[in-house]
Amino acid sequence: MHPPRPATRLPYGRQTIDDDDVEAVAATLRGDWLTQGPAIERFEHALAERVGAEHAVAYANGTAALHGACAAARLGPGQTSGTSALSFVASANCARYLGAEVELIDIDPATLNLDTTAIPSDLDALVPVHYAGLSVDLAALSARPPVVIEDAAHALGAWTPDGPVGNCAHSDMTCFSFHPVKPVTTGEGGVVTTNNAELAERLRRFRSHGTIRDESQGGWYYEVAELGMNYRLTDIQAALGLSQLGKLDHFIARRQAIAARYDELLASFPIDLPPAAPPGYGHGYHIYPIRVDDRRGVYDRLHADGIAVQVHYVPIHHHPIYRGLAAACPATDRAYARLLSLPVFPTMSDDDQDRVVTALERALTPS
Repeated sequence: MHPPRPATRLPYGRQTIDDDDVEAVAATLRGDWLTQGPAIERFEHALAERVGAEHAVAYANGTAALHGACAAARLGPGQTSGTSALSFVASANCARYLGAEVELIDIDPATLNLDTTAIPSDLDALVPVHYAGLSVDLAALSARPPVVIEDAAHALGAWTPDGPVGNCAHSDMTCFSFHPVKPVTTGEGGVVTTNNAELAERLRRFRSHGTIRDESQGGWYYEVAELGMNYRLTDIQAALGLSQLGKLDHFIARRQAIAARYDELLASFPIDLPPAAPPGYGHGYHIYPIRVDDRRGVYDRLHADGIAVQVHYVPIHHHPIYRGLAAACPATDRAYARLLSLPVFPTMSDDDQDRVVTALERALTPS
């Protein structure tokens, strides 16, 4: 029999907010601009500098960033975008929003990323997902579509032999998310980075109704040149993001330390540990996904013990809106049947981690 459920529930992920983050937001609230003001540009500049990209364009959330990137790439009806079958549906939906078709690509079980040797040669776009914070080896793609948009929602702060994820060394655009469980947070928010000035301008237009301003005809004058969305980030959010960005190195180092300690503590457990980063790569460890037998039983027993583990993700082709796809993704299905994300976040203590490990041991060997 399990002990009584603890009074405190340990989540799989959570934000880390300090007093200086609160003060940065408060200072913006006391200022003149709550949206479309100078904090946006400062945040974009800092993010671009951090990842080594020429341009960064802020969006309301990570899904909006993916949508904007596909729109800037002029993806549309009659075209096909490929993405990993093991991802949140936003990685596929971003193409469908524009009328394009989606082709799902099976994963490499050694990395849990899409299989770089299985890229169809006739794709118009590819949205590779850096699952858990481990970058796809984009230099190893068997075929390079005309447009590559990195879904790096998990991977801010990660790196490859070509530099930080987000520098677009082998892509046209990279999309980040700033949801509270991500490496840094703006509450909700996203950014697209690119080294292409024309794509950056399209991204800015799309996030603001497709608007172009022409002050030569008067300071008020604007034209809506194309269909766009209201996907703007607020200055309040940008102020939080700018404050958080200064802590990114610490956050990633702490996530990596927690992952290394898990690796050591769980080495003898009857589970599969997450794929490690190969030489030259830095893992962001947005999540720590293990693979277990009797996943449902282990999940339920851990939750009963107050450990709020999660599963990332229900594969895209399992959802009703994508079941019409003739997707044969056996490696994804095998991984999904056993995946379980253990808690990992920067303020997690060794005592918290010991609690997870003890609970997992009980869950794997129920009486």
